[in-house]
Amino acid sequence: MPPETTVRILTEMQVKERVPYSSSHIRRMERAGRFPKRVRLGPCRVGWVESEVQDWLAERLAERTSTCDDL
Repeated sequence: MPPETTVRILTEMQVKERVPYSSSHIRRMERAGRFPKRVRLGPCRVGWVESEVQDWLAERLAERTSTCDDL
């Protein structure tokens, strides 16, 4: 039996604490495929997979590091 993995779901407020964008901008980035897609949890509730948001942030940091190397 494979080990259990815990999936943590972030609320919109938790995402906005980590990513300083408005809700509208996050939605636009999602539609453009430039931000992790939300998960529908119920009729009026959505969330984001924490590891996907963390990976997205790590990619931004890696881009910054590679861009700084070019200076």
